[in-house]
Amino acid sequence: MRASDPTQVIAVAEEPLLDVGEPGTFDENGVMLCSIVELGAGNLYMYYVGFELGQKIRYRLLTGLAFSHDGGRTFVRASRTPVLERSDTELYFRGGPYCIKEHDRYRLWYVAGSQWLDVDGKSLPVYDIRYAESADGIHWPAQGTVQIPITEPDEHGFGRPCVIPKPGGGYRMFYSVRRKSYRAYRLGYAESPDGYVWQRMDDRLNLDVTPGSFDSDAIMYAAPIQIDDRLYVFYNGNDFGRDGFAVAVLEEE
Repeated sequence: MRASDPTQVIAVAEEPLLDVGEPGTFDENGVMLCSIVELGAGNLYMYYVGFELGQKIRYRLLTGLAFSHDGGRTFVRASRTPVLERSDTELYFRGGPYCIKEHDRYRLWYVAGSQWLDVDGKSLPVYDIRYAESADGIHWPAQGTVQIPITEPDEHGFGRPCVIPKPGGGYRMFYSVRRKSYRAYRLGYAESPDGYVWQRMDDRLNLDVTPGSFDSDAIMYAAPIQIDDRLYVFYNGNDFGRDGFAVAVLEEE
């Protein structure tokens, strides 16, 4: 997309940047790019979630890392194992990674949990948004701190958080909220002065589903981009973006 106007698509990759993993690996059933960290000189880190189907649980979600040395044209896995491996306190889910590099540390917001919930005969995952830090972006602690917990009776989890600086200081977080009643996602929003303590402001986002359209049942995976004084927010529609994605522009009050 064009840097000055991200609504203009200037090229589309002809092949996947990263394919599914080898049989038996944590990402053998699917991969989803979640964030890119630029390191300079054409070097990039790609954090992605790998899907692994289970027999007694529906699936597991763990975080992988891939490298690029040509500005993002191609990527190779850092390893066939996840950089966020399962742990005692984050057993089934350590995914949805969003990483930024600040000075000499890597800051990671992600979703994690160790529970499945039965709702009307369907098994639904339970996880909240957590935070961890790393010195190199490769080695991470086995447990993060909870930053956005499940607080509403209708909630059972969150989709990948996306954190960007807020003009004037502080941070903005965009995330998806999984609701039992909808069996689908809605978008959420929070602000923080330091990236550690967050205040949920979901109602301020003012984005919802559109009856009869590609996003009639769900909106999810917000991807904000700040260009000068304009904030663009890309998001997927029904079924994880089956019929496309859209972009909204922030209108300040």
